[in-house]
Amino acid sequence: MDHTKQSLLEQLQFSELEIARRKELLGFSDVDANMLLSCKSLVTEHIDSIVDDFYSKQTAVEEIALLIGDSDTLTRLHSAQRAYVLSLFEGYYDLEYVNNRLRIGMVHKRIGVEPKLYLSAVKTLKDTVLAALGQYIDDKPHLLQVTQALDKLLYFDTTLIFDTYIRGLVSEVELAKNKALIYAKELEAKVADRTRQLHELAQRDTLTGLFNQRSLSDYLRREILNAKRHRRPFALAYFDVDHFKQINDNKGHFAGDEILRLAGESMRLACRDIDFPCRYGGDEFCLGLPECTLADAEVICRRIIELFTLRAPNVTLSIGIVQTGPAEFIEPSELICAADAKMYEAKQQPGFSISS
Repeated sequence: MDHTKQSLLEQLQFSELEIARRKELLGFSDVDANMLLSCKSLVTEHIDSIVDDFYSKQTAVEEIALLIGDSDTLTRLHSAQRAYVLSLFEGYYDLEYVNNRLRIGMVHKRIGVEPKLYLSAVKTLKDTVLAALGQYIDDKPHLLQVTQALDKLLYFDTTLIFDTYIRGLVSEVELAKNKALIYAKELEAKVADRTRQLHELAQRDTLTGLFNQRSLSDYLRREILNAKRHRRPFALAYFDVDHFKQINDNKGHFAGDEILRLAGESMRLACRDIDFPCRYGGDEFCLGLPECTLADAEVICRRIIELFTLRAPNVTLSIGIVQTGPAEFIEPSELICAADAKMYEAKQQPGFSISS
């Protein structure tokens, strides 16, 4: 529900029964209400001097003077305080009266009046009003009864004021809590994203963007276990750039890096989503091929050759391919060694060559 469409009474769930209960707790009765009502005309007659005297004392306190700030604000406060004092002596203290008190508390909380300043202001107001009444009420027992009634009513008002203070503080705590939760979630997401990025960087070769040798070991162990479980073949292709040292020596390392980058790009474009292209080290690459036989793997490798030729027409690759499964499987390290050996067999032949 939109709280802005509710009165403070509704938000704080005040009822006539609650108001009666609070009056009872403070001992505020109809007798007290009538005692205050009996002073209405006297207070009305001297209301301006009472309010002037009150603000003379209030503005003498530096903290309060700073809160008030300027003469226009003080004039508005004079008007509001005048209405407040008069309402104390109206003789009826119903739901509308309570709602007005709650609003006063909300305003004081919003402008930053601390509880200690509010309480001191209540005492100053009581002393000022009673001092004014004492000048005109000669019947001391009657004045005492009025004093006691006013004291109870001001206590009643203060409980209402502090309900709004407490509500405001609870709202601030809830708001701060929600902000903290949102921040924590955002931070958690950022940390998770950064962790993912760092994990990705730790698994990738910076030059080609392919996976690196460290990630290949974990991948082969996982994929071979999976192939065993489902009784499926798994192939590994081992690539080497022919005469790579001569490229570096004759054209420089920048040209050599560009050849490696183009080889990696060709592998990425030719392989499937489930394949695992990896720069194994130097000018050597590996390609993990799940669910592939030697023949399947050779088709993919020839596609890589086609793409690489378009990008580096004067450079060739030697490729060794091995298969494990679906009946018998070898360990990842043995698979890499076997593919490496096949690659060296291919290197014995000129130009692009594949040994499987």
